[in-house]
Amino acid sequence: MRPHALIFLGAPGAGKGTQAREVAKGLAIPQISTGDMLRDAVKKQTPLGMAAKAKMEAGALVPDEVVCGIVEERVSEPDCQKGFILDGFPRTIAQAEFVGRMLTSKGWGKPQVLDIEVDEDTLLKRLTGRRTCASCGEIYNIYFHPPKVEGICDKDGAKLLQRADDNEATIRQRLEAYRLQTAPLIDYYRRQGVLMTVDGNREPAAIAKELLDGFARA
Repeated sequence: MRPHALIFLGAPGAGKGTQAREVAKGLAIPQISTGDMLRDAVKKQTPLGMAAKAKMEAGALVPDEVVCGIVEERVSEPDCQKGFILDGFPRTIAQAEFVGRMLTSKGWGKPQVLDIEVDEDTLLKRLTGRRTCASCGEIYNIYFHPPKVEGICDKDGAKLLQRADDNEATIRQRLEAYRLQTAPLIDYYRRQGVLMTVDGNREPAAIAKELLDGFARA
């Protein structure tokens, strides 16, 4: 039986969000992106957003008590009862232990964990080159997937934006934070026998097909 919770691991720019969207659509379960939720809280200047803002701008990790509270509230909503994908969470062993306790308490069993591996040079190009449509959310990359007209969305003609934290200095800090705090999760989940490693250097469509085919056989 397919696990109730799917967890996508990988360095910033590895494609967690892209693959989570495709798999969520294919399996008809929600994608829970803590990054998107936090950025939305910052935009709305909520108490949670203001607490997280300084950490995010510095490329550091948001405190566990903030993120864990967001996740637990979200997975308690009705659309998560058939399963969900955690995208960008957990990021530390402590958060992983929290997820384990949460899943056990709800009778959902162990998660299935996907580690998307990408080399560092590719990660830097993916992140510094990333542009997002201000209207429809379509994602482009000036190196790998540029728009037909520079700075303009192909779909609706809206302006393309670069996230404030998609600059090289902040990205290198984020990669270092990942290596120090998040990479140990790979061994943590490997020891539990729930880790699946995916080559993230390939075309996104090929990766998504491999994942969905695998879950279809599960």
